Amino acid sequence: MISPSASEPEVDEEQRNEAGWRPFLRRNQRSLSAVGTLLMIALFGAAVFHLTAEVHYDDVVSALAETRWISIVAAVLFTALSFLALTFYDVAALDYVKRKLPYADIALTAACAYAVGNTAGFGPLSGGAIRYRSYSRLGLEPEEIARVVAFVTLAFGLGLAAVTCISVLTAGEYVAPLTGLEPFWLRMIAIIVLGVLLTAFILARDGREIRVGRITLRLPDSRTASRQFLVTALDLAASATVLYVLLPSGTIGWPAFLAVYSLAVGIGVLSHVPAGLGVFETVIVATLGRAADVDTILGALVLYRLIYHVLPLLIAIVVIIGMEVRQLAGHPAASSMRRIGGRIAPLLLATLALVLAIMLVLSSVTPTPSENLAFLSSYVSLPLVEGAHFLASLLGLVLVIIARGLALRLDGAWWASIVIAVAALLLSLLKAVALMEAGMLAFFIVGLLVSRRLFVRPAWLFGQALTLPWLTAIGVICLGAFVVLLFVYRDIEYSHELWWQFEFSAEAPRGLRAFLGVTVGASAIAIWSLMRPATTAVEPASEEALERAIAIVENQDMSDANLVRMGDKSVMFSSDGRAFIMYGQRARSWIALFDPVGPVETWPDLIWQFIETARANGCRAVFYQVSPLGLAYYADAGLRAFRLGELAEVDLTRFELKGGKWANLRQQVSRGQRDGLEFTVVEPEAVAGILPELAAVSDAWLAHHSAREKGFSLGAFDPDYLAEQPVAILKCAGRIVAFANILTTVTKEEGSIDLMRFSPDAPKGSMDFLFVQLMEFLKTQGYRRFNLGMAPLSGMSSRRVAPVWDRAGRAFFEHGERFYNFKGLRAFKSKFHPRWQPRYLVASGGLNPILALMDATFLIGGGLKEVIRK
Repeated sequence: MISPSASEPEVDEEQRNEAGWRPFLRRNQRSLSAVGTLLMIALFGAAVFHLTAEVHYDDVVSALAETRWISIVAAVLFTALSFLALTFYDVAALDYVKRKLPYADIALTAACAYAVGNTAGFGPLSGGAIRYRSYSRLGLEPEEIARVVAFVTLAFGLGLAAVTCISVLTAGEYVAPLTGLEPFWLRMIAIIVLGVLLTAFILARDGREIRVGRITLRLPDSRTASRQFLVTALDLAASATVLYVLLPSGTIGWPAFLAVYSLAVGIGVLSHVPAGLGVFETVIVATLGRAADVDTILGALVLYRLIYHVLPLLIAIVVIIGMEVRQLAGHPAASSMRRIGGRIAPLLLATLALVLAIMLVLSSVTPTPSENLAFLSSYVSLPLVEGAHFLASLLGLVLVIIARGLALRLDGAWWASIVIAVAALLLSLLKAVALMEAGMLAFFIVGLLVSRRLFVRPAWLFGQALTLPWLTAIGVICLGAFVVLLFVYRDIEYSHELWWQFEFSAEAPRGLRAFLGVTVGASAIAIWSLMRPATTAVEPASEEALERAIAIVENQDMSDANLVRMGDKSVMFSSDGRAFIMYGQRARSWIALFDPVGPVETWPDLIWQFIETARANGCRAVFYQVSPLGLAYYADAGLRAFRLGELAEVDLTRFELKGGKWANLRQQVSRGQRDGLEFTVVEPEAVAGILPELAAVSDAWLAHHSAREKGFSLGAFDPDYLAEQPVAILKCAGRIVAFANILTTVTKEEGSIDLMRFSPDAPKGSMDFLFVQLMEFLKTQGYRRFNLGMAPLSGMSSRRVAPVWDRAGRAFFEHGERFYNFKGLRAFKSKFHPRWQPRYLVASGGLNPILALMDATFLIGGGLKEVIRK
C-alpha cells in the first residue's frame, strides 16, 4: 500500500479550513452585513408595498392634513418625556462604571446621542460616537466609555424584552396574528422569557456572574437592574404614546398598542436596518391595518418619524448653536455644557445633512401639490421646473457624501454644504414651492454659519473614499426612493414613453428621471470609493528635518521623543513649526509613534494633518503608544482608542531606598557593590572613546538572546545615535559589562533609557543595580520622574462587560508567556513601585486596529520574516 506523504494531510486540512464557510463569513463579515441590510430593506419595502395595495398617495397626504393640532402637541410633549427618560440610561451607566459627571453634561450628551442614533440608525455606533467624543473630553477612558455604551445597549435590550413580554400577557391577541402563533402559546413564551429574566435578576442581585451554557454574564446588581427597568418602561411608554396619540382614536387600546409598539421596535433593532426604517412601519401596518384605514396609519407614521426622530435632532442643534452665542456662555449651565458642545455639533449637523439628503431625494420622486404646480406654471417655464427637480435629487445624493465630511470637521465640507444648501433651497422653491423643505435647509444654513469655527480642517473632500457604512446608507436611500416611487405611482402603467414626457402635469416621468439620476450617481460614487488610491512610500526624515525635530525635542518634557534621533522615521511638522509627528509606514498603515511632540495646543491640527495626508496617500492613520492626554483630539478626528498596555513612571522627587517595600532593591544594590560593580555616566562627547567596548557588549547580548536589532519604537546600536546623549555604564574589574543610553531633555521633567545591553557574564542583579544607580543620578541632576517604559498588555480588563479587545489582550497577557515575557516585564518594573499610566493604539474601527497592530509589530520587529523567525 502506498501511503500519502506526511505533509499532504496538513495541506488538505488547511485548504478545507480556508475554504470553509466560517472563515468566509469572518473575512467578509462587514460586506455581508451591508448586503443583508440592503436585502432586509428590499424585503420589508416589498411587504409594505403589498400591505398598502389599496392605499393611494393622495389619501395619505389627506390623512396628514387632517391630523389635529392637539394630537401633534401631545406627541411633542411625550417625545420630551421619552428623551428625559433616555438621559437616565447614561446616568445609571456612569454610576455603574463609578464615574460622576454633572447632570447637564450627561443630559446633553445622552440627548444628542439618541437624537443621532434614532435618526441615523446603528445606535451603538452613531450614538456611541457622540458619547466617545463627549465623554473622552470629560475625562473618561476609552474602556469606561465602551462599558457605558455596552451598559446602555444591554439595559435597553433587556428592558425592551421585559416590557414586551408583560404587554403580550395583557394583549396577546393583537400580536398573535403577526407571529402566526395562538395567543395562548404566545403568552407562554412571554412567561418563559420573563422567568429567565427574573431568574437572572435574582441570581445577579449582588452583581454576581451567571453562566448560561458557554456564555458568562456579569449583570448589574438588583438596585441598578430594577432602576433601569423602570427607566426603560417609562421610555417605551412615552415613545409609544407619541405614535398612539397620532393614530385615529379608538384604533386600539393603549396596553395592546404598547405590546405592538415594543415588538415593532425590537424587530427593527434586530434587523440592523438604520433606524428600523421600513421594518418598524411594516409591523405597525400589518398589526393595525385591520382596525383602521391604512392611509391614516401611514400618515401617523410619517408624523411620528418627524416628531420623534427629526424634531429632537433640530432641538439639539438649536441648543448647541445657543452655546455658541457669547451671551449665553456666562450662565453656569451653558458654561458647563459648552465644554462638550463643540465636540458634538459637527456630528449633529452631519446627521441633519443626512436627513436633508433623504428629504431631497424622496421629494424628487413624489408629486408636487396641484395648487403649487398651478402657481409654478404661471411664473416659471417648464425647463426650469424639470431642471430644478432633477438637480435637487442629485444635490441630495452629494449631500450624503458631504455629511461624512461634516462629521470629520472638514473645511471643504463646510463650504460645500453652504453652497449646496443654498442651491437646494432655491431649487426647492423652483420645483415645487416646498416651503417646509426650504425652511429646513435655511435652518441648516444658519447652523453652519454659527458653527463655522468648528470646521477648520483642510482636506480635499472628494479625495476620500467612502467607507462601507456610508455606501450602505446610499444604497438604503436609493432603495427607499424606489419603494416610494412605486407606491406613489402604482396606478400608472409603465411604458418607455414615460421617460420622454415633459409636461407640468407629467409627475411620474419627472420622478422616474430623478430616480434614474440618483441611481446612476450613487453607482458612480460607489465605484469611485471602491477604487482606492495606490499607496505612496514615505522616506525617512532629511538631515534638516531631523535638526528641526531635535531642537523641538530638547525643549519639551517627553524623553522618549529622542527616538527621532535614530533617523529611521519620517517627520511631519505642524503649520507653525512648533511640533512634529514621527512616523513610519508598513503596508497601508502610516504609524505615528507617540503623541505629537510639542505644545498641546498644536496637537489637534497636526493630528488631523497626519490623518488627512495618510488618507490622501491611500493609507490608514495609526497612532501607537499614545497617552490619555490626547484621546479627546483623536476621538474628535473620528478615531478610536484601544489599550496597548501601561507605562511605568517613577517619581524621582520621592525616590529613596528606605522602608520595607524597598528591601529587595537595597539587597541587590549591596550585592552589586560586593561584586565590584561600578556605575558611571559618560557624557556625549566622551562616548566615541568607549564605542568599541559598547559594541562588544551589544554583540554578546544579541548573540546570547538569538536576537537582531529592532527599530521604530526601539533604538538600535548605532554609533551616531549613541553619541548624541549620555550613556550609563557598569564596570566590573575594570571592564564594561552593561550599558544604557540615557534619554533626556533640557526641561529635566523626565529621564528614560532606550538601549540597554549587558554581557552574559555580568554579575547577577546587574540590571537592578543599573536602574537604581541611574535613578539616583538623575534625581541629583534635578529630574522629576523616570520613565521605565511600557509593559505590553498590562492593565487590560478581563470583565465580561469589557470590550473584546481588552479581554483578548488580557487572555494573551495571562497565557502568552511562550511568545513574550509579559508578566516578567511587568513584575520587573513593579519592583520600583511606579505609577502606571495607560497607553493606547488609536485607529479607525472595524478590522483597522487589528491590521494596524500587526503592521506596527512588523515595523518594530523588522518585517514579517523576522517576527515569524523570532
